[in-house]
Amino acid sequence: MRSDSRLTARALAGPAVLDDVHGLLDTLFARCDLPDEDAMLFRLAVAEVATNIIEHARADHPITVEVEVGIRSGSLVARLGDDADPLQIDLETRPMPDADAEAGRGLPIAQAALSHLEHHAGTRGNTWSLQRDLPAQADSGPQVGDL
Repeated sequence: MRSDSRLTARALAGPAVLDDVHGLLDTLFARCDLPDEDAMLFRLAVAEVATNIIEHARADHPITVEVEVGIRSGSLVARLGDDADPLQIDLETRPMPDADAEAGRGLPIAQAALSHLEHHAGTRGNTWSLQRDLPAQADSGPQVGDL
């Protein structure tokens, strides 16, 4: 597939975003030969970040979420963007909550499942970049350009 191929979806923040995430990942995984563990952990991480956006993003307008997934240079990659108010979060010091906590596990779980998780807050909203490095033999499928 061409190096600029991308699988993308755009929806208002809500359950439709999770449907889109799973649909995009189903399509991506059907096009490539990936180890089951990598596919499962990447799906988990992308769904956790999408759920965080749906549950915690705030703005004075309906929030739009854009999701983009693919494979780049031997890694599963995703970019999730929203047009919500900029979120201030420190991913470097975010610990896993205590066992009895009822919330706060999503981002630590995503970090544990990924090789790299980054958040950028800008004037137009928030962008989350996710990457899970793959074994050398699992490097085929839609190649994503500059995610």
